[in-house]
Amino acid sequence: MSIRLLLTDEAWAEIAPILTAIKSRAGSPPVLSDRMFIEAVLYLARTGMPWRDLPEEFGHWDAVSNRFRRWERRGLWRQLWERLQTDACPLTRHLCIDATIVRAHQHAAGALKKNGGHAAQALGRSRGGLSTKIHAGCRDERTGVAMVLTAGHCHESPVFETVLAQVPPVPSLTHAIMDKGYDSTSIRAQLIVHAIVPVIPPKSNRIATIDYDKNLYKLREKVERFFNNLKQFRRIATRYEKLSQTFLAFIHLVAAWIIIK
Repeated sequence: MSIRLLLTDEAWAEIAPILTAIKSRAGSPPVLSDRMFIEAVLYLARTGMPWRDLPEEFGHWDAVSNRFRRWERRGLWRQLWERLQTDACPLTRHLCIDATIVRAHQHAAGALKKNGGHAAQALGRSRGGLSTKIHAGCRDERTGVAMVLTAGHCHESPVFETVLAQVPPVPSLTHAIMDKGYDSTSIRAQLIVHAIVPVIPPKSNRIATIDYDKNLYKLREKVERFFNNLKQFRRIATRYEKLSQTFLAFIHLVAAWIIIK
């Protein structure tokens, strides 16, 4: 085959048992194997090409597209990502949280107003145009454990609670490492209630100085490196999907691949 594939035999050995457990056995088996189907979606995510330009080696583009959306509706992409966290997640007890902006292509515009418009699809308009913000929590530069989408103009701190709620309870956290954009009394209080030490530099306008572990804060670069790994895939670095759940499905697959690569 002339196209470059990403899944090694070792990576597929981790994915195959999970798919066996989460997939329905109803219906006749598809022409394209699960391994080549996932390769096709990874190829689209990596190159950012339109669905119609998918190479013939993966079969008809429409069949791959419909299958991708069926898996998305059934939550299989999210389940695959979550199962790999359990199986391959490092036992670090630190959590790094941050957010990154993704510019939206013009093809991502056009959400129907009767269904909530752009706001319902995690798209916001600012001086730079339409954009989406990916909020993520990760244990290291390869292991994302929480993922939330909002419009690009939304601030990080109001989404903190939603991100924290997605983090698996095991292993329990000891420290949460974030930049000063998350410095608020309510966020600090919520972390303390969960017996988590906040590692957040205080804003300059705080009346009382709050101390934090500067050595641990250096680990915050892991979430930046995680975003860099995500954005190696052009379909993540630029959003082409109109629907937020479709874009999130691509993110879940790429995040799963990053864990096992």
